[in-house]
Amino acid sequence: MSRSVHERARELLAFGSADNGVDGQHSWLQAHLAECAACRAYEAATRGVVRALRSQPFAADPGLVRDTLARVRSRAVELRQRRERNWLVGLSCAFVGLSAAITTPLLWRAFEWTGGWAGVSSWVWQVGFAFLWIAPALGVSAVLLARGTYWAHGEPPWR
Repeated sequence: MSRSVHERARELLAFGSADNGVDGQHSWLQAHLAECAACRAYEAATRGVVRALRSQPFAADPGLVRDTLARVRSRAVELRQRRERNWLVGLSCAFVGLSAAITTPLLWRAFEWTGGWAGVSSWVWQVGFAFLWIAPALGVSAVLLARGTYWAHGEPPWR
């Protein structure tokens, strides 16, 4: 038999693929082990090493356990705060949407009346309305963008 057959058998033994029966490799490996004494010896040695490793007790250092628990608790607090913030952001978005739905028609009528009273053409007061309606969102977006890109790394860009 070629060397690649022995390497394949050892790979199957090393990665445990023989025990899982992946793609009919289990039957091939059993047939090969029945013929090859060197691979049988490798299998026995591998099983012995695995058995020896599994028999060793494993205990974590109390300091490691304490540090791990502290990190897990810290992460849990962080996730809880994030969830609360997301809830508040969602509530704020709902409030902003509701207030926009209520005030937009009123503001439109106010601009229409003011434009008619001042005698300006309709496109002028409509552009003014669009600017006034969009400007706060643009301002908040710019602040949030600056906060996300610069303030998160230490300080704002104008310092």
